[in-house]
Amino acid sequence: MAKIELKKGDITTLKTDAIVNAANTSLLGGGGVDGAIHRAAGPGLLKECRMLNGCKTGEAKMTSGYNLPAKFIIHTVGPVWNGGNHNEEELLAGCYRNSLWIAENTKLKSVAFPNISTGIYDFPKPLAAEIAIREVRNFLKTAREIRKVIFVAFDDENYKLYSELLGLE
Repeated sequence: MAKIELKKGDITTLKTDAIVNAANTSLLGGGGVDGAIHRAAGPGLLKECRMLNGCKTGEAKMTSGYNLPAKFIIHTVGPVWNGGNHNEEELLAGCYRNSLWIAENTKLKSVAFPNISTGIYDFPKPLAAEIAIREVRNFLKTAREIRKVIFVAFDDENYKLYSELLGLE
């Protein structure tokens, strides 16, 4: 069975098989973790992303990691929170399932996730954490390749939420 870890800090510094990028639909960079990943990876990432023709909300696509310590970047587009009546929960769950599916089917052993949609997309952090942990745990029940999933919290609030939900406190 794969293990789940929690770290606080900058996802762009992790040496894993893949990090997940909380991208926008263009995949061409933006603010928050998306901008940080694009800056750290270098110009090759933008060039490859231009060839992917974007990504729909809830789906995922993979690129090389370029100048990052991670070998690959799995880009997923989280939903913007619009009150909870626009399929936001299922779309966010899809981000985790589709990212893990890519990792599993490309035989990656380790993958790190940021707190998808909890920044400028305004998804409620407690609900987002519950969905993330539930989807990862469910996926790992049948995963054959993935050995480690790391949740990377950039802020204290998300770190505390994940710590409590994972039973680390």
